[in-house]
Amino acid sequence: MKLRTVILLFVLLAVIIALPPFLLSRSSYAGWIDPHFWLIFGFITGLTFITTISILIVAKINQEIYAQTFLAATMVKLLTCMFFCLFFLVKIKVNGVIFIANFFYVYFFNLVFEIYGLLRTLRNQKLK
Repeated sequence: MKLRTVILLFVLLAVIIALPPFLLSRSSYAGWIDPHFWLIFGFITGLTFITTISILIVAKINQEIYAQTFLAATMVKLLTCMFFCLFFLVKIKVNGVIFIANFFYVYFFNLVFEIYGLLRTLRNQKLK
């Protein structure tokens, strides 16, 4: 997968993920959105972007270790997000249920993008 394509798809994904919470915050259901939602969104989306770009750079250097790089980067992202949650819940007073719902909304949609990128790359390898 080309780097330009990945960046365009990632920006499109970020807009699609951000649209429902933005609209929800402007409606009468604004209480469903954590006051720090955009911090959560920026952190996880930025981390996913860095992870995806680093995986693609390693894949261009050595295609044989693509799967190992993907797993390692995903584990680092998972652990970083867990520490972010821990820090956030300990240091900032938030409604735990709303925070966790907002966090997993962003985290899982970003994870879907990573898996989509993995499957697309593996499919392209099979076709070669």
